[in-house]
Amino acid sequence: MKITNKFNLPETIMLALHRPTYTKEGANMSVTELLGSPRIVQLKRRYWDQLEQDASEMVWSLFGTAIHQVLEHGKDDNHVIEQRLHANIDGWHISGAIDLQVVTPEGIEISDYKTTSAYKVMAGSMDWEEQLNVYAYLVELNKKTPVTKIQIVAIVRDWSGREAAYKEGYPKAPIVVIDIPLWPFANREQFIRDRITAHSDATFAEETDEELPECTPKDMWEKKTTYAIMKDGGVRAKSVHASKEEAEKAWAEIKDYTKYKIVERPGERTRCANYCQVSQYCNQYRQFLNQSQTTE
Repeated sequence: MKITNKFNLPETIMLALHRPTYTKEGANMSVTELLGSPRIVQLKRRYWDQLEQDASEMVWSLFGTAIHQVLEHGKDDNHVIEQRLHANIDGWHISGAIDLQVVTPEGIEISDYKTTSAYKVMAGSMDWEEQLNVYAYLVELNKKTPVTKIQIVAIVRDWSGREAAYKEGYPKAPIVVIDIPLWPFANREQFIRDRITAHSDATFAEETDEELPECTPKDMWEKKTTYAIMKDGGVRAKSVHASKEEAEKAWAEIKDYTKYKIVERPGERTRCANYCQVSQYCNQYRQFLNQSQTTE
């Protein structure tokens, strides 16, 4: 993949981006890839030499590397920093690098550091829960020691003291610790097996020139089309409905219904439109765009 520099960032930044420290250490797949969309993983591998990403979009990844230096500087004798653990399951070799393990008399506590947005902290992320539970599986498998706690340490890059003072649910500080539910060991293992199956199917499809499995709504960060009942001249919706039929029924029940209208809010696939590096090569997304244009 080619890294461009559209905004003329300093040479030091560019060199840092061109000298990644990440490695899977011989694994077929990292935990990050395992949790990702099988279609996206395969398309990235297929078109890797043709992909471009601007340095400005990668700057926050440098903060992840910097955090590891902070952890190394601040570690105690019972801290294990940036350890990569491995597992062989169903013929697949997977690995994951764990930011911080704290060894206690009761077991091991896992922390993963994320540079993220206030919105994601407020909304929560199933991806975080899945990732931390896979890490917990790797720790218990390799060390035969129970994991007692898993947590995200979120560094909120767009934190605002003003919004923290009045917005409900907004992070109260620019660094927030979020406890993550710990699944039973058997559930973690089954989840990993299910992900391996999904990626195995996609790999087979790629090798045999068959159609790749489609991304799920979760993979695409899909928002369904909804129908809002709006007062003429108003800004906020009186109510929002999943179908036009539901909206029409609710609209008809309003006392002064002639002062209101039904506004369609078209669905979108946020990741495909704004964040997916291979969307331009994805026929699933092209079909979605063609269908959207047809219905307009």
